[in-house]
Amino acid sequence: MKQKVKVGLFGVGLDAYWSQFEGLLNRLNGYRLEIAKKMGDLGANVVDAGMIDTPEKAHEAIALLKREEVEMVFLFISTYALSSTILPVAREMGTPIIILNVQPTAAIDYQTLNALKDKGKMTGEWLAHCQACSLPEFASVLNRAGICYEIVSGYLQEDYVWNEIGAWISAASAKAGMKRNRMGILGHYYCGMLDVYTDTTLQSSVFGTHIELLEMCELKAYRDAVTDVELADKLNEFAEHFEVSPQCEPFELERAARTAVALDKLVATRRLGSLAYYYEGYPGNEYENIVTSLIAGNTLLMGKGIPVAGECEVKNVQAMKIMSLIGAGGSFSEFYAMDFNDDIVMLGHDGPAHFAIAEGRVQLVPVPVYHGKPGKGLSIQMTVRHGDVTLLSVCEGRNGLFLLVAEGVSVSGPVLEIGNTNSRYRFPVGARAFINLWSKAGPSHHCAIGTGHVAAIIKKLAYLLNIPITQIC
Repeated sequence: MKQKVKVGLFGVGLDAYWSQFEGLLNRLNGYRLEIAKKMGDLGANVVDAGMIDTPEKAHEAIALLKREEVEMVFLFISTYALSSTILPVAREMGTPIIILNVQPTAAIDYQTLNALKDKGKMTGEWLAHCQACSLPEFASVLNRAGICYEIVSGYLQEDYVWNEIGAWISAASAKAGMKRNRMGILGHYYCGMLDVYTDTTLQSSVFGTHIELLEMCELKAYRDAVTDVELADKLNEFAEHFEVSPQCEPFELERAARTAVALDKLVATRRLGSLAYYYEGYPGNEYENIVTSLIAGNTLLMGKGIPVAGECEVKNVQAMKIMSLIGAGGSFSEFYAMDFNDDIVMLGHDGPAHFAIAEGRVQLVPVPVYHGKPGKGLSIQMTVRHGDVTLLSVCEGRNGLFLLVAEGVSVSGPVLEIGNTNSRYRFPVGARAFINLWSKAGPSHHCAIGTGHVAAIIKKLAYLLNIPITQIC
């Protein structure tokens, strides 16, 4: 089950108002409670620190929010408030601050307000709508203090506001998920694939990911211990999730199923949330038998939210995990070909695929050779679901890690039926400009593909991680 991310929320106001304007405090607290409820509906576990209207209450809120270890803090401008009430929280929390400049309505009902006649009541009505009044003051003070923040401006019932808040919650959830994740590395890099090599210490430093180095002999031990019942259950799972080609030999199906059971045990024992792998093994060695029967089992793991990247592509399994955490899937891909007649780019990969984002059922087919790799066996053939897609790459440049993202569309048309995942993608900048811009940004030749346009969420994640992001389109 996806865990709810813990976020902080507090409102701000001016304590002098409460005795001057009857009912104003209750009204403003009601708006904050409405925000908290909707945040909960969007997947957040909200820690509500109440109304902060004095510096003393700010320090009480700090204690609560720190004790609850929130991932980020939403500051709701209830009405005008002094910057002295928000600076302590922003300064001490050490978490990103999102300022909600959110009015109760799109505009004040001027006619109703002016009809009140009583200037005091009229002023109280205005103060319930004057969220924007404090925004420049808060921004000025936070700028001078060197504290990062972002702003959401709008009104309570506006879709834009809740799309933005929802995106922030999704980004915070992904950040928390990456921090909790245990990534396994099984085997070694594909020799000579220099763009794939990475600094694993940097990966842990930026994302918080724990990296578990795994041994092939452990996987072999689990495989040797597979029972007939476990084997039969896994073959049934193959039939449930795959369209199994009649050309698949029973021997190959059983070989792949046995390895899939072993993979499940490895993942469970090591509590893995993702896996990067590659191995060749000396010809005829038992390890070669294992690595040539991994694809089906790894594909099943991907459908369960455990991304698996071949060729020991650590950076890309991080991108795949991000996509998985935000609910977009995240399939392992590389550039296959360009079709200048249709102005599309083809992307795909051999190895495991994400069957949850497939167009139709995923096919399990035999292949006579794993191109560029030893052996033969079963492979996955699928196309990513037609419609909006997002490409994501976790990149390592001369100055550290950054994210690279692009939005496009998976479109119908002829694909290569070679026992691989491959799809046709169209980009708003055109195929020629896209491949040039994407490549010059400096990623490895792999990327993660997810369904939907989710660049807005990924940009927010980059902000939360304090790393650069480049969007091509």
